[in-house]
Amino acid sequence: MDDKERLNALEVALNNETREREFYLKNAERTTNPVGKAMFERIAEDELEHYSRLKELHAKWAAKDKWPESVPLKVNNTIVKDILLNVIKKVEKTAKGDAGDIEAIRTAVDFEEKGVKFYSELRDASSNPREKEFFDLLAMIEHEHYLSLKDAEEYLTDPTSWFIKAEHHTLDGA
Repeated sequence: MDDKERLNALEVALNNETREREFYLKNAERTTNPVGKAMFERIAEDELEHYSRLKELHAKWAAKDKWPESVPLKVNNTIVKDILLNVIKKVEKTAKGDAGDIEAIRTAVDFEEKGVKFYSELRDASSNPREKEFFDLLAMIEHEHYLSLKDAEEYLTDPTSWFIKAEHHTLDGA
């Protein structure tokens, strides 16, 4: 992949981050489930930060036709998993999500899975170590979103079983 193709890929990434953020905000507003609400709000914040970093990178890259030296190549790590666990501690242990929540989570899982693949491909297409590191970080964050959403899907589908697994109950035969 040459520089022009990677710059075009950044434009795709910008559009994806915007679309996904809108999806997460819409579903945070729609859901009455506190777990879904917290999850969607946090991922929407993460997507906004990704968008900001990518936009800055895109502008500087487009102006100079090369990977910029001055773009801050750090993105905050996601705290989605921590938020999920904190909210779950405060809610009813048998509060299932509704069909809209579960459908939204499954759509979000698909977004994040595609994001991991997309950023991994950008990372692998680059020979610049800084560029590789940046896209690897984005791929890892999208993967963390994916895992957290899968966890939330399990919780919303079967909260009782999720709590049994999360609390590590065992049968000791005594």
